Amino acid sequence: MFSFEHTCQDSKTLVTFTGDLDIEATEILEDEVMPLLSGRPEIEIDFSGVPFVDSSGIGLLITLITHVRENSGCVVITNVSSDVQQIFSLLQLSEILGHDVFIDLK
Repeated sequence: MFSFEHTCQDSKTLVTFTGDLDIEATEILEDEVMPLLSGRPEIEIDFSGVPFVDSSGIGLLITLITHVRENSGCVVITNVSSDVQQIFSLLQLSEILGHDVFIDLK
């Protein structure tokens, strides 16, 4: 089961994802996470608790980052496991989202 936690510190919001980022995470991301991040200027998404991402999860992630950017926010993704990083690399996600999005890879 997918879940998330968030903390706000001044202009920065830290969001920690836990669980698989897949089709089951859709409702949570669309209904809870996206509205929470609207208007926040700096967002860090911690992937340390994400063991798996499928194609629907990639789509959700792209939609989330696009949504934040459209609202003048900046997103970085940290603590990506080697398994998830391999998926991101195969799909050339850093080319799509920008090389500055992914930092602090495991």
